[in-house]
Amino acid sequence: MSERVVPARVLAAERIAVEAGFTKSCIREVGRLLRTAAAAKPGGIVAESGTGSGVGTAWLHSGLGEGARLVTVERDEELARRAAGVFADDSRVSVLTGDWRLLERHAPFDVFFCDGGGKRDDPHRVVELLAPGGILVLDDFTPSAEWPPRFEGAVDELRLFYLTHPDLDATEVLTTPTGSAVVAARRASR
Repeated sequence: MSERVVPARVLAAERIAVEAGFTKSCIREVGRLLRTAAAAKPGGIVAESGTGSGVGTAWLHSGLGEGARLVTVERDEELARRAAGVFADDSRVSVLTGDWRLLERHAPFDVFFCDGGGKRDDPHRVVELLAPGGILVLDDFTPSAEWPPRFEGAVDELRLFYLTHPDLDATEVLTTPTGSAVVAARRASR
């Protein structure tokens, strides 16, 4: 069986991560999920909080439709600069430097990979930034076989917030034997 193809921009962003000593890049299993989410919204506005070296950005880009736009934000100036270089030839992609709230002026989002700021510090605002029908992807959770979900012996209030939010239809997806992601769609206004 042959290896699954990894997009060239993903490989370029992975090289930047290695060179920069950045160890928190998006894993390929989550990347393929991101590509699928972006492809589902071919004319949409796609956003990412926490660009890092651009690995997740590159996966989102690999599913980006011709009419779509992708905006991502990273606090670390050097990482943002290097990640921006990976997409310098594509005007559909904007790499911002600064706080995750810089994304707000580009909302509402049809796809939002909230991998940095917002996920923990302002989850209500994260949900508000989604367009009706918008897809939210949150990774880096530890799977829990219990309900409500638990982490390190206590109820995982953050995960519970997203999984039970009244404006979201959400589920948890196992991405590896030790990792999971929450994937949600914002309901249309009632």
